[in-house]
Amino acid sequence: MSIKRRLTLLSAVLLVGCDPGAASLGGGGFPKADRPVSPITSSRWSTEEARDRVREAATVMDKAGIRPGMTVADIGAGEGYYTIRLAERVGPQGRVLAEDIFPEVRDALAERVARERLQSVSVRLGAPADPKLPEASFDRVFMVHMYHEIESPYEFLWRLRPSLKPDGLVIVVDADRPTQNHGTPPALLTCEFKAVGYRLAYMSNMATAGAYLAAFRAEGPRPEPGAVKACRLP
Repeated sequence: MSIKRRLTLLSAVLLVGCDPGAASLGGGGFPKADRPVSPITSSRWSTEEARDRVREAATVMDKAGIRPGMTVADIGAGEGYYTIRLAERVGPQGRVLAEDIFPEVRDALAERVARERLQSVSVRLGAPADPKLPEASFDRVFMVHMYHEIESPYEFLWRLRPSLKPDGLVIVVDADRPTQNHGTPPALLTCEFKAVGYRLAYMSNMATAGAYLAAFRAEGPRPEPGAVKACRLP
């Protein structure tokens, strides 16, 4: 993606609309995603050393406004790249809940957390369509390079909403490419969040070509599952 294209990413999201489709219903009366879902190929997106060389976590945490004392959830935590660094940033007065849907990944991360004596971190097992987070608990919920792997995004986001504090944000980091290619077009991401009652707070480009960060805030009443309409790009 060219520099000019990245710099106009947010304006493109605002100008390109999504077409609410009449997709078939999935579990719990929620619509199915009207787009491909990426397979989960690995719990590791890249090496931690390579990611630190470009200051990935530091940049994302800066853009997300992570401060000491915050409570943060790391969804799809994998081997814990963000979990460890979030714990350092929020400090001993903050809390980090790290979650993955695979028991073996969860267990390996729990061992790492214990080994590194991270008292502020807890590790839990989530479900593919339900993060199972405690209500009104989080200043930020992180979803890094994993949103395109969620098979039931509307149900997932709907169940996630109550976990946010009144001023809480969901932070998504993804790539601007088709979902089957392990990315999410920003306009589609914004539409799917909007369908469940979130508003785009801000969007920012990342150093990696095509990568972006989007922050969403819950707004208004949470819609009934049957009222949620699936999105698709025109």
